[in-house]
Order: sequence, then structure tokens, then C-alpha cells
Amino acid sequence: MEIVDSLMVKIALIGLLGIGAQWVAWRTGRPAIALMLIVGIIAGPVLGIIDPERDFGALQEPIIKLAVAVILFEGGLSLNFRELRQAGGAVTMMVLIAGPIAWILGTAAAHYGAGLSWEISALLGGIMIVTGPTVIGPMLRTLRVPARVRNILKWEGIVNDPIGALLAVGIYAYITYEGPDANIAVISMDVLAASFIAGLLGAALGFAITWLFPRGHVPEYLKAPFLLITVIAGFVIADLIKHETGLITVTVMGVVMANRHIYSSQALHRFKEDLAVLLISGVFIILSATLDWETVQQFQFRFIVFLILLLFLVRPISVLVALLFTSVPWRERLFIAWIAPRGIVAVAITGLFALRLTEYGMPGAEALVPLSFAVVIATIFAHGFSAAWVAEKLGIAEGKGEGVLIVGATRWSVALGKLLKKMDVDVMIADTSRFALRRAKQEELRIHQGDILDEAHNDNVDLGEFQHLIVATDDDSHNQLITADLGPEMGFDQITRLSNDSRGKSKVGYGRILFESGADFTSLLDRERAGWRFSKTNITPVFSEEEYRRNLGEGEEPLAVLKEDGRLLFFATEARPVIETGDVVISFVAPDTPEERKAEREAKDLEKGLE
Repeated sequence: MEIVDSLMVKIALIGLLGIGAQWVAWRTGRPAIALMLIVGIIAGPVLGIIDPERDFGALQEPIIKLAVAVILFEGGLSLNFRELRQAGGAVTMMVLIAGPIAWILGTAAAHYGAGLSWEISALLGGIMIVTGPTVIGPMLRTLRVPARVRNILKWEGIVNDPIGALLAVGIYAYITYEGPDANIAVISMDVLAASFIAGLLGAALGFAITWLFPRGHVPEYLKAPFLLITVIAGFVIADLIKHETGLITVTVMGVVMANRHIYSSQALHRFKEDLAVLLISGVFIILSATLDWETVQQFQFRFIVFLILLLFLVRPISVLVALLFTSVPWRERLFIAWIAPRGIVAVAITGLFALRLTEYGMPGAEALVPLSFAVVIATIFAHGFSAAWVAEKLGIAEGKGEGVLIVGATRWSVALGKLLKKMDVDVMIADTSRFALRRAKQEELRIHQGDILDEAHNDNVDLGEFQHLIVATDDDSHNQLITADLGPEMGFDQITRLSNDSRGKSKVGYGRILFESGADFTSLLDRERAGWRFSKTNITPVFSEEEYRRNLGEGEEPLAVLKEDGRLLFFATEARPVIETGDVVISFVAPDTPEERKAEREAKDLEKGLE
């Protein structure tokens, strides 16, 4: 078909397939990477619609490399040193001890298991220590495990990506070095010197950006594109000095920016996160589509031995030895020892060196591509589909978040938090003011001081532990900003905000307005001061929803309904949860409750009957 042969159509199709796979993964709870891998293989070798080598030609390698650079920068931008308070020692051990052990064991596994030469085995073993953000990030997004585990896996993946690439660079240099003094010391010094320069370049760019942006030297509308071009330029400059050292530059640049103050952090965070999702989707479709039948036929049965050794010996031994003398609990160690999916960086770097070594005439180099794809496919499916089950069996799965996060510490929100806590609902109240949080602290509610946008984006607050967010500050513009910014992450149906305008103007904008009537912030506070309070009502066959609503007085209305399965559904101007038998309804009512009115009415009926 001529239409399908159009490069423009294929580019659009790659985007559609990648984002479509991400959306299906979100709807079904399946690993996104696994679905993208399946879709790419179907579109590539199965149907032959996408053939990256034919379609993109010489552009394929630079496209993939630049995309990987931006992805790694995005990963570095999420590495805040505050996360290392709990996991710092473990992360150091994972990089300094687990990495080298995994390289040595991986090299032995490739030599004895796959039958490769020592040189090719060492190259593959070095590349296979990577567990990059392209696979770890999407996997952790669907898992709820302790923060320490997430931080260890995230830091390991992002830091080990450039290290694995540099190991491959060093081994490739050793294999192809034709000078008279071809020894490990000379080559190692060459690689280390280039890596040091690349790291300095990344740090300099990171400091430059964090100096320029807060001082207004770059206009707001240019900040995101300015940052993107700086990342690409830094990567290219370092890569020209020595191949693959650009990965160090962008990672260091991201880490520097993550740990220095920079204005417009929310906008930049959203930009780089959206860009990373697009690039991960597109590049993974392209890479999986490069797997042709000729490559598949090169896969030999003995390679399965290598995969088994990699999964069940290399990773567990390297991790357990590295974490032996750390404070990480054994259950968490075992989980980390199992999780090690490989992704874009492993395939891209392996394919690059396989091509170069084949041209160089190195025997066995043709086995690198099918082996790398086999590792990616095996680890993505093995770890992606088993991670939640393993976490549950080890007792570290934190389950689906069922808490409620309330932003804005007022008398009204504290009263609501107090009732929810009595109903065994986990509640946290966040506010920028330590003074405003005093009342919540006195009520022994969980509190968090800080701007919720910065705290959420810096992963200081795990939004995954909350099923609902109530935005209840006195600043309507800030309420809408929070809703607009966190809505894509939590889901707009899981966020409600208070209206701050009795005339209803604030009812236009992002997010649902709390209460069926859309009661405004000021009137709610006035009612709370007048003695209004939150009450809970059990809906039974005897006391139905109709009876409950009949007992509501003027201005009184339901706030939320707690289902038997733990779901807490909030009433809003655009949401009317169904109230059923067995539910518990939370209402905001005048000093006397519907139950008290019912009792009073029954007492009066009884008196009339006695008369």
C-alpha cells in the first residue's frame, strides 16, 4: 500500500502505537514496556509495516542516541539527593559492588553459557549491568513498594546506564586497539579521562542553566526548548570527544539541576516528563521493529542457558552480596535481587557495537543483537509481569492507595481529617505554613509542610498512596493550578477542590467542585465556626438513602460515601455517587445530625401515640 509506505505515515504510526500501548497498559495495569515490545514486533518483523533500517537509513542511529540522551537527562532530573537519606548506602553498594560483580559473572555466563569468546562476553557482560529508566520508570509507576526500594532501583538504573555504556566503550577500544602499547591501563586511562571531561561538561551546563533561569536571562516561553537544545548540544559535544560519554554528560547535568533551585520547575517537570514518555514510546517501537527474521534465526538454543544464568544467578548474587552489610531488610533485598529489566540503552548500545565489531571482522559479533533482544524480551516479561506478585509474596506490596490528601490546613479541613481518621481512612494534610498545621498536629493527623506541587514532583510525597486529593486552600488560582498540574498524574476524577467564589465564577476551570451545591470556601468556614460538623450515617435496609436525604436540613448535604470495598467517593457539582445499602455517608450538617432528628421525630410520634 502506497499510503503505508509513506515515511510521514510511518512516523505517525510509531507515535500512535507507542502511546496506544501506554494507554492500554494504564487501563489494564499491564507493564507498558511489554506491550510496546509486542506492538513493535507485530508492526516490524511480523507485518513488515515498519522497517527502521529501510525507513530511516543513516538517521536511525542518531535518532535513537539523541532520544536516549533526553531520556537519561529526564532520569537524572529526578535524582534528588534527599532520596538518599534512606537508600544512600544501598545505592552506593549497588553501583560500586553489585555493578562490577554483575559484570564479572555476566561475562562468565556469556562465555560458558552462550559460548562466546572472552572479548565478546566481556562486552556483553558490561552492557547487561544496565537497568535503565526506560523500563524501571514505567514498571515502578504501576507498583506500590516502599520508597527505599523505588529509590534504590531508580538510582541504580539511571547511574548504571552510562557506566555500562563506558564499560562497552573500554572493551571495544581494547578489542580494536592497534597501537604498540595496547594494554588495559592505557585504555582505562583514556576512557576515564574522557568520562571525567564529560562529567565536568554536564556539571557546568547544569550550573549554567540553574544560574540563568532564576535570574530571568531566559524568557519563560523559551525555557523548555532552551533546556532541550542544551541537553542535545551537551550530549553531542561529549560524544564527539569519545563515543557514549555523552550519556555521562546528560545524566550529571540532570542530577545537578535536580539538586539546585530553579524557577518554573513545574512547567519544566511536565515538559520533560511528557517528552520522555513520547521518546520512550517511539524509540522502543523502533527498536523492537528492527528485530527481523534473520536475526531471530541466529538465536541458538544454548543462549537460553545464558538467560537462565543471568536471571537466576548473576543478578541475585551481585545484589545480595552488595547489600549484605546494609540496613535494607531481607525481603526488600530479595525483591531488588529479582528486578532487573533491560531496555532501550541495552539494545541500542549492543546493536551499535555489534555493527562496528562485525565490520571489524570480530568472530561471534553477529550473536550480540539476537542475544540482547532475547535478554530484553526475557527480562521485561519475567520481571514486568511478576513484579507485583513477587512484591506481594514478599510482603512489601503496599497495595492500592486508599488514603486522602487534603491540601490546605483550615479548621474545616482538620475537622474533616479528624472524622476520616476515626473511620480508619489514612489522611494527610499538607500546607506551606507550619503555623496552619499546628491544629492538625494537635489532632494527631499526619501532616506535611511544603508546596504540594514541588513536593509531588520531587517525589517527597507519594501520590500513589492516596485515592483522592481535596484542594482546599483560600487561593482559588492556586487550587486550580494544583488541580491542573496533578490531574494528569492522579486523574481528574480523583481530585476535587473547594470553590472560593460564592458568585460561582471559580466554578469554571480545572477540577470538580466539592459538594453537589458547590458550596464556597468562606461559607463552609463560617458554618464550621457556627458549630456545623461532619457526621457519618450508615445506610441500611431500614434507613435508606431516601430516609437519609429526608432528614437533611437546609444547607446540609452529603460530602462523600465510603463503600464497603474501601473506596471513598466524593460528591461534586459534576459527580453524584450512588448511595447503596451498606455504605457510610459523610455529611456536613448543622449541630444536630440526621440520626438525632430521626430519633427526635420518633420520640414525638411516640408521644402522640400515647396521647
